[in-house]
Amino acid sequence: MLPSRIEERIPMTLAVRISTNEFVPAIETSFTENVSARGARVMTSRKWPLNERVVFAPLPGGFSTRARVAYCEQLRESNFAIGLEFLEPSGNWVVGLSATPERTLKG
Repeated sequence: MLPSRIEERIPMTLAVRISTNEFVPAIETSFTENVSARGARVMTSRKWPLNERVVFAPLPGGFSTRARVAYCEQLRESNFAIGLEFLEPSGNWVVGLSATPERTLKG
């Protein structure tokens, strides 16, 4: 069972890029399932190690942050969902929702 969240996540699909450090480079472009000011759930095609530090950046956008892999859940044989906890947000993450007014998520 996953721990409860401090903030409610907003269901939203955004294109994102996740990359690891420069010593062992790995880059994956994928999509979020939901987001908040403190983190995101991202669909991925690979298993990510727990607590791995990554850089998370929506495409395109002026927001980027270092993040920690809080969990990696296997969904199907070759698909995973990772929970990312934002560690060092920089810039504003503006999220427009069709059903509600535009929101600015700040880290």
